[in-house]
Amino acid sequence: MSRIYRTLPPSGTALGIAFSGGLDTRTAVAWLSRQGLRVHCYTADLGQPDEKNPADIPPIALTHGAVHARLVDCREAMAREGIIAIQCGAFHLSTAGRKYFNTTPLGRAVTTTAIVRAMREEGVHVFGDGSTHKGNDIQRFYRYGVLVDPELKIYKPWLDQKFVDAFGGRTEMAEYLQSIGMPYHMGTEKAYSTDANVLGATHEAKDLEFLDKGITIVNPIMGAAFWRSDVAIAEEDVTVEYAEGVPVALNGARFSSLFALIVAANEIGGRHGLGMSDQIENRVIGAKSRGIYEAPGMALLHIAYERLLSATHNEETTDLYVTLGRRLGRLLYEGKWYDPEAMMLKESLARWVATPISGIVRLSLRRGDDYTILETRAEKSAYAPEKLSMEKTEAAFTPEDRIGALEIQNLAVSDNRTLLLHYADRLGRLAGPAASSFGDVLGEGDAPKRLPGSGSSEGA
Repeated sequence: MSRIYRTLPPSGTALGIAFSGGLDTRTAVAWLSRQGLRVHCYTADLGQPDEKNPADIPPIALTHGAVHARLVDCREAMAREGIIAIQCGAFHLSTAGRKYFNTTPLGRAVTTTAIVRAMREEGVHVFGDGSTHKGNDIQRFYRYGVLVDPELKIYKPWLDQKFVDAFGGRTEMAEYLQSIGMPYHMGTEKAYSTDANVLGATHEAKDLEFLDKGITIVNPIMGAAFWRSDVAIAEEDVTVEYAEGVPVALNGARFSSLFALIVAANEIGGRHGLGMSDQIENRVIGAKSRGIYEAPGMALLHIAYERLLSATHNEETTDLYVTLGRRLGRLLYEGKWYDPEAMMLKESLARWVATPISGIVRLSLRRGDDYTILETRAEKSAYAPEKLSMEKTEAAFTPEDRIGALEIQNLAVSDNRTLLLHYADRLGRLAGPAASSFGDVLGEGDAPKRLPGSGSSEGA
């Protein structure tokens, strides 16, 4: 059974650390190694756009005291999981149509499982990372780690009060590294923090915790700042091709891997600032937080996928895609992407929704999320203009057929009217801006004239 160390593990313990190369993980490695732990560092190559070469990061861990450091290639896994999320519509956060594509939760699922597998192979069964007690990542790292290695124990420096007291902020960490001859040059500190992988970038904390600070204080790392008038963005026509639910070509070009396709989609969407959103969300502990998100490639592929989906599937299937996908998105957010309930939803959505999605969508991109769909060619399209054309065609049904279909609904409408009158008699008129009074709907002569919200004399 997995347990969490409240204080340092015994001296000589092999401890695996998810090592980003930033100030916090450098400090943790230096301090832990000097407390007698054998620190093993694992850096995930996620195709992160804010790193020139992730292979340069593991050697930094060795200079700070790690006994072992390696790079774990997660690029293709990131692309695969991103496509699965698009296939399933696993996105639960949306504000006025702008979605957050769950890029950080996907990154944590891939990173943790890959690192803990590598640790297990090397006989390391204590795991730590830089997550704090207030965020979502502490739960994600924990759940995915224990899922991969049931023997895993956890030591997180930012849960150890001794570590927190010693290194309460960036200044203290930088001073500590300076004192041991490992100076860290902080440079100019941003007004927010950033976490990124090939699927997208997350900007949060500091100034972005205040809702009077908007997206305009962010300097995008994956695309154009479309809100700036001095940034020139040319209109561009783009084609996206899908085959059985998987994107296979952009502008007719095919790629050697899904990762390469995602990178190209990021470049195309990024030129326009596509896929940026500002979200207020509920963290796994219930309290609300705020983030600014970038995901240009995911947004481009998602637009084309949902266009083909709408041409292919009936309303009932589309409704399940939306409702079950939103539920799956929340499971992903909570660190449950590989739990049985999530696997059940992914299997159903990927098999029954995604596999018929084949075809080409051509669209014109402008600034931000301003785009126009120009052409849709869905191989399994249920849309055919002749079915409901306003022109004179050989129709599938006649006016006489339609009359019968309407009149058969008299039964249900009549029953509903009777039931509404029952409610009016028992409860009086409905109150509130969302509902008209029964008198307005059914006629003043039918509905009793009672005060809004009043009940019957008998009670209910």
